[in-house]
Amino acid sequence: MSFDHKTFLQNVGQSPGVYQMFDEGSQLLYVGKAKNLKNRLSSYFRSSGMPIKTAAMMQKVVDIQITVTHTENEALILESNLIKELKPKYNILLRDSKSYPFIHIDDSHDYPRLAFYRGDRSQPGKYFGPYPGVTAIRETLAILQKVLPVRQCDDVFFSNRSRPCLQHQIKRCSAPCVGLVSEESYGKDIELAAMFLQGKDERLSELLQKNMEEASKALKFEEAAGWRDRINALRRVQSHQSITAGHSDIDIITVASMHGQVCVEVTFIRGGRHSGSNGHFPKIPLEFSEPEILSAFITQYYHRRPVPKEVIVGCSLQDKDDLESWLELQSGSKVSILSSVRGHRRDWLSMAQLNVTERIKRRMAEKESVHNRLNALANALNIDEPITRIECFDISHTQGQQTVASCVVFTEKGITKSDYRRYNITGITPGDDYAAMKQAISRRYKRVIKEEGRLPDVLLIDGGKGQLSSAADVMRELQIDGVYLVGVAKGEGRKPGLETLFIQGQKIGIRLAANSPSMHLVQQIRDEAHRFAIAGHRAKRNKAQTQSVLQEIAGVGAKRRQALLKHFGGLQGIEHAGIKDLAKVEGISSDLAEKIYNHLKK
Repeated sequence: MSFDHKTFLQNVGQSPGVYQMFDEGSQLLYVGKAKNLKNRLSSYFRSSGMPIKTAAMMQKVVDIQITVTHTENEALILESNLIKELKPKYNILLRDSKSYPFIHIDDSHDYPRLAFYRGDRSQPGKYFGPYPGVTAIRETLAILQKVLPVRQCDDVFFSNRSRPCLQHQIKRCSAPCVGLVSEESYGKDIELAAMFLQGKDERLSELLQKNMEEASKALKFEEAAGWRDRINALRRVQSHQSITAGHSDIDIITVASMHGQVCVEVTFIRGGRHSGSNGHFPKIPLEFSEPEILSAFITQYYHRRPVPKEVIVGCSLQDKDDLESWLELQSGSKVSILSSVRGHRRDWLSMAQLNVTERIKRRMAEKESVHNRLNALANALNIDEPITRIECFDISHTQGQQTVASCVVFTEKGITKSDYRRYNITGITPGDDYAAMKQAISRRYKRVIKEEGRLPDVLLIDGGKGQLSSAADVMRELQIDGVYLVGVAKGEGRKPGLETLFIQGQKIGIRLAANSPSMHLVQQIRDEAHRFAIAGHRAKRNKAQTQSVLQEIAGVGAKRRQALLKHFGGLQGIEHAGIKDLAKVEGISSDLAEKIYNHLKK
């Protein structure tokens, strides 16, 4: 069935509007907008100069439906809604529906909490963001704790404290839970925290200086020292924040293409600070120019997301005015789209353009690599942010003796052995795996918090719901949010591929396909944790066996045991030695050598 385009075009006016193209099976192929419908649609039926992919699509078109609008801006809004709802085959499609997180101050509480938040922002309080992901939120909150000791624990944890927690011990919280700070003083810290999150560092520094001077004049020297420490912490933060200017909230959107693949990167400037970026790889079925890609991306990206007052793009857009009007409708306030910028904005744009180019190069190089396996796992677990670090714990013992816990690490570089850790578990009931898991995780992440180390995106626990619950208890006690906890329970007959994954907060476990990249990754990490734990347990058991056997021999003290083990390279060498061989060791007489020999041969 051919399409009579000549008759069709005779009846199309020159008004702005939206057009929809359908194939023989009434499947929607493409949705477009036009300032002049007749001129735009005529361009699809020219005799030459048509891009190959567009020409291939037009061969399938048997029907075109148009909707006339009053203005091009109305056409833009209608086009955006239709693409988002109907997902036409040949449109640029942003395969990304996640919502970005905010920092939330719940000022309805007597002692407000600073917390990670993702949702519709219906709860009372102040919101700062959005940020590109959990890592950016975590880094910002960690920086803030150094300057202002405001609580970040949840209300349940807060209301059940009888003594200060670890955060107070390391001077990251003023312990309002046990009344170590007044409500008035804490309220001032909250105001200063909001100022910090708004990028008003200079004003914050002035207020801290003023508070220190007032406390000093009032002879409150301990209080003055506290303000001095906060000023010093702020200065250290400022010295490390090399990419900081002004106090604006800006999104910078750049695009790069390579070998048919397109990357659009959004760089987040929050409170004048560079807060990271996110790369997107939209589906581009036809040949589109860079401005067309950016325009389509903007309408889909901000469809249900908060819009900053400034959006900087990598090239000028023909429909800039219409996009600004559309964004203003979305946000309720004036929005500027800029492509020609100066000063620090130009530096940010140059950096964003460099980053998007590097990101697409990495994407092409990593297509069949670890990156894809991590993405596959993120998709399987329904995790919005890319997974860049996984840590996995396992417990090994023999009938409850010589219990050892292992922690292995997997990153975008693959197995990262330099970050592996083992923990000798003590002070628990022998064979209590839950208590062993709690102790290992507690020791691990207390140190990570204290040393400002890196937390994982996903924490795998070798075990079912019980072990997972133990891990969750510890993470809650340490006030660690944003880490996905996943238990890996062995399947029937302990056969690989039959494992069930239990995700914290979900009652029902999930099964991944045995041959899926995500399951292979989970198995690899779990098996590595198991191997590392067993190796540590065996070493500990062998050492204990060696010491216990030699300790049973009268006259063989610590120095002689050490000399024997060093000379023969371990217990096995001692067991195979003769009396004369044993007597050659310094400190071992012939009589003692005979006694050792006879004891080991029992």
